[in-house]
Amino acid sequence: MSVIWVCGVDEAGRGPLAGSVVAGAVVLDPLNPIEGLRDSKKLTAARREFLYEQILNKAKAWGVGEASAQEIDQINILQATMLAMRRAIEDLTIKLGSWPDKALIDGNRCPELPIPAQAIVKGDAKEPAISAASIIAKVTRDKQMMELHQRHPQYGFAQHMGYPTESHFAALQEFGACEQHRRSFSPVRKVLEMSRL
Repeated sequence: MSVIWVCGVDEAGRGPLAGSVVAGAVVLDPLNPIEGLRDSKKLTAARREFLYEQILNKAKAWGVGEASAQEIDQINILQATMLAMRRAIEDLTIKLGSWPDKALIDGNRCPELPIPAQAIVKGDAKEPAISAASIIAKVTRDKQMMELHQRHPQYGFAQHMGYPTESHFAALQEFGACEQHRRSFSPVRKVLEMSRL
């Protein structure tokens, strides 16, 4: 009886005004369980980091994919999210050695894949493999935003991770947009339009 490998897939960063949208894909190993997997948003940063290391060490396979701010502007955030998810699964297949048998996707739609896929609304709270994928995506993206903060400290990315906060809006007004801002998102577009007047 061959083992059926199911991968969970989730993303982080659909809502921010800056940075990539990042997806994680994880195939858990039933012989090496990970305790405490939950939706990454319900975990403290320290707990996420701990579970992130557990997933890297104990999962059967994991992968990361992303779509850049420029790709988001070109094809829109929904299509970019689907692209990031597909890239995450493709990355996972390299480590797994083949495509998984099935993909469980957090949300209400699936990327185009050569394997069966099922969308599960609030899947990160229902399926441990999706919870693991949400942790991989969130920790990976947060690290990217911390690096972006080093390059552009004036925006405060380390505090808000690119999400639309009052301090982020104020920084956009004062400094304009950097190369990682999503120009197709209306708050960024408005600032750019005002700066042209």
